[in-house]
Order: sequence, then C-alpha cells, then structure tokens
Amino acid sequence: MRRVLPSLFAAVAIAEAVSWAALLTGMFFKYVVVHNEIGVRIAGPIHGALFMAYLGVAVLQARQAAWRWWVTLIALGCAVPPFATLVFERWARSRGLLAVSGAGDPATQP
Repeated sequence: MRRVLPSLFAAVAIAEAVSWAALLTGMFFKYVVVHNEIGVRIAGPIHGALFMAYLGVAVLQARQAAWRWWVTLIALGCAVPPFATLVFERWARSRGLLAVSGAGDPATQP
C-alpha cells in the first residue's frame, strides 16, 4: 500500500478535476443551452463520489507521508474549488510530498 498510495492520490486528484469539468459542462447545458438536467444527473453523483474518494485518499496519504497539519488542511480544502486538486497534486509532487520512501519497507531491505 505504501507504494500504491501516491499513485492512487494522483489518479483520484486528476479524476476529481475531470469530474468537475463534466459537472460544470452539465450545468452549462442545464442552465444555458438546452435546459435539460441529464448532464447534471450523470456527472453530479460521479463528482460526489470522486470528491469523497479524494478526501479519503488525501487523509491516508497525509498520514502515510506524515504531512504537517497545514498541508493536510490545504489538500482537503483544494477539493472544493474546481481543478484545485490538480494544482495541489503538482505542488505536493514538486515538494516531494508524494515520494515513496523506502524506509521501513520490507521490500527495499537488503
């Protein structure tokens, strides 16, 4: 799980942002173009599930990587504005917060 979690975090962050795009597109069609809510009915629950998945995976990653409390709070807050999970994922990766550490991992022991 130690090696899978950073990749899972990145995948869920990207999927959550894509679901935001789908939901915003559905809302555009609902309120501007055709006044039909089918796009929101489809994208809404998907986005909700990915939103919750992102929050859960962010907490697991924060615990595994021993993030400071403020980093965890920012990660969780980035689930709210559209596409902010992408920005946070890139920032965290550039700071080494998603790196897999070999310490204590039995697979990396000689």
